[in-house]
Order: sequence, then C-alpha cells, then structure tokens
Amino acid sequence: MGWAKFWALRVDEKLIYSACRRTSSFIYSLHGYLILIGSPKHLFTNFTFTALNAENGVTTRIGFLQQSAAAVAAFTLIPAQANAAKYGGFGAGSPEVIDPKDAIVDEDILKSGSVQNGIAAVRGYKQSVVDMKAALASDNQTDIGPKIRKDFDFSVVRTDLNAINAALDEDTQRGTDRIVRAILQDITELEVTQKQKPGVPRSETRLGNVNKKLDKLEKSFDDYLAFAN
Repeated sequence: MGWAKFWALRVDEKLIYSACRRTSSFIYSLHGYLILIGSPKHLFTNFTFTALNAENGVTTRIGFLQQSAAAVAAFTLIPAQANAAKYGGFGAGSPEVIDPKDAIVDEDILKSGSVQNGIAAVRGYKQSVVDMKAALASDNQTDIGPKIRKDFDFSVVRTDLNAINAALDEDTQRGTDRIVRAILQDITELEVTQKQKPGVPRSETRLGNVNKKLDKLEKSFDDYLAFAN
C-alpha cells in the first residue's frame, strides 16, 4: 500500500471515529427509546456499552466502529411488533396493556367527581368523532378541522384521560398511559390527514384516509373507556 493511500485511510478512520464519538449522546437517546417501547434487555446492554466506551475512550477506533455497527444492526432488527400500531405505534399487543377485565380499579376513586367528570368528557370526545364521521357521510367535503381544534384541546384531553387513570392501579396505568399517548397521536394524525388545499376537492382516497383515522381514534377512546366500566 502506498503512503498516500495509507494516510488517506487513516484520515477517513479518524473522521468516522470522531463522528461516532459525537453521536454517543444519540446512542443514549436510542437506549431510552428502546426502554420506552419495551425492547429486549440485551439491546439496552449493547447501546449502553457502546455509548460508555465512546465517552470513556476505553476502546480502539476499530473496536468502537464495530460496536457502533452492532448497535445499529440491533436497532434495525428490533421485531416489527415493537413498532407496529395497535395503540398508535406504541406496541402491538404490548404486554403492558392488560385486558380491561383484569384491571384493578379503586371503586371509591372511580365514583369520585373528578373521575366521573373525566369519563363523561372522554365519552364526549368519542361522540365528537362519531359526529365528524356523520358529517363526512353527509358531505364528503366538510371541513372538520375547526371541530377537531375546538373539541380536542391537547392539555384538556390529557387532563381528562389522566383523571380516569387515577382510579387504576400502577400496573394497569403502565398500559393505559400508552393508550393516552396513542389517543394524542391519533388526534394529531387526524388533523394532518384531513387538511385540504383551498379550492381542491377532497378525493375518495383522502376521504378514506380521514375515515380510517376517525375509526382509529374512536377505537382508542373505546379501549380507554373499557378500563372505567
């Protein structure tokens, strides 16, 4: 190997190593994300080990590059189930979302005014979805954007959902917290999907997509209310 080629390779290696060190915080973030979606524990170890080595400088450049590649490969190979959407992309059939009939509910708290108000509010949110579906069935060009923004204020919706959560035990809340996040994501997706450019009629394809989002949001509310029945 000529000297020019040798030094070019060394420079490339240094640049890559430097870039990997700068992304150690990103690896930490991925570690946290894996915990959030409930991925296998060995993936946590891979990401933590790689990030710590980057911070402490206890590995060679080649070793660090190999570890980084392994970590990225592990992330890529996370089972599709971890990212599939039963509850808004937070895990299809997640073990943390228990069957509502197995939920432990504090009946006294459930009967409290704050929880009952929350249940009534969530039922109102579900009815709002039903009303939007009826409006679109009557006129497929109806602009439901104003109603979404009026009826689904994020902070209010979150407060009402959390009010119901207060009547559930800690293990049940791990699952219902996922449904809360899914509902908020469903609302965001619905508003984005229903937007239409001025003067451009809503196509059948777009209408179908909007109705799918409405169906999904209605089911999410049903899933959550099942824990309060």
